[in-house]
Amino acid sequence: MTQVQFGVIGYKGRMGQALEAAIVEAGHAMCIGVDAGGNIGPLAGQCDVLVDFSAPEALSANLGAARVAGIPIVVGTTGLGEAEFVLLADAAKAVPVLQSGNFSLGVTLMAHLVREAAARLGPDWDIEVLEMHHRQKVDAPSGTAKLLGKAAAEARRIDLASNMESGRHGMTGARREGTIGFATLRGGTVAGEHSVIFAGPEERLTLSHSAENRMIFARGAVKAAAWLTGKPAGRYTMNDMLGL
Repeated sequence: MTQVQFGVIGYKGRMGQALEAAIVEAGHAMCIGVDAGGNIGPLAGQCDVLVDFSAPEALSANLGAARVAGIPIVVGTTGLGEAEFVLLADAAKAVPVLQSGNFSLGVTLMAHLVREAAARLGPDWDIEVLEMHHRQKVDAPSGTAKLLGKAAAEARRIDLASNMESGRHGMTGARREGTIGFATLRGGTVAGEHSVIFAGPEERLTLSHSAENRMIFARGAVKAAAWLTGKPAGRYTMNDMLGL
C-alpha cells in the first residue's frame, strides 16, 4: 500500500481529530493540519491530497490551494449553498474534487437504495426524510438528509429545491403530492440518525442508518481521499468510489 500524505483543513474540530486517527489507522500520514485563521496554501504542495471539514466561507481559498498545488481535494464541509457548488464545479476542471454530505459507506449505499425505491414506487408513495444529530450541530436539515432527499428527487426526475417541505408548523393544509418532507431533531450527543420513509396506501417502507461514532465518517473520508489520489481532474462522488 502506498502511503498518502494528507493535509487536513479544520484540524482542531471534532472531525479533524477523528480524521487524524483514521489517517494513522489506515497507514497513511498527515503532512499538515490547519484550523480557523490558518492558511493551507503555502503548505499544500507538500501533501498528496487535501481534506476539508472547515466552513463554507473558507471553501474558495481551500479549493484555490488545491488548484495551485495540483492535488486532489475531498470536501466534507456542511452547510454549502449554490455559490459553493459553483466553486466546486469550477475547481473540478483543474483537479480531482470529491464532495459529499456524508462519507459513511453505509449511508452511500442507503442513498443508492433510496434512489432505487423512489424510482420504482409511484407518486402515491409519499417520501419523508427524518434526521437527528447532537445539540451542537448548527445546520438543518443535515447534509446527509439533503443527500438522501436529492437521491429520491433525482429518481423521480423532480427538482428538490422546489419540492422540499421542512419545518411544518401550524395550519399547513394537506400534504402536497410529489413533495419530499424533512423533519429535524437535535439533542444530546447523537452522531447521526437518518431514516427515509416511503408511505404508501396501507403500507410503509423505511430505510434507516445509525452512526454510532463519527469515526465512520472519518474512515470513509480517508478511504475516499486515498482513492482520489492519482485520478484525473473532475467531479467525483462516493458512488464513484464504491462503483454504484
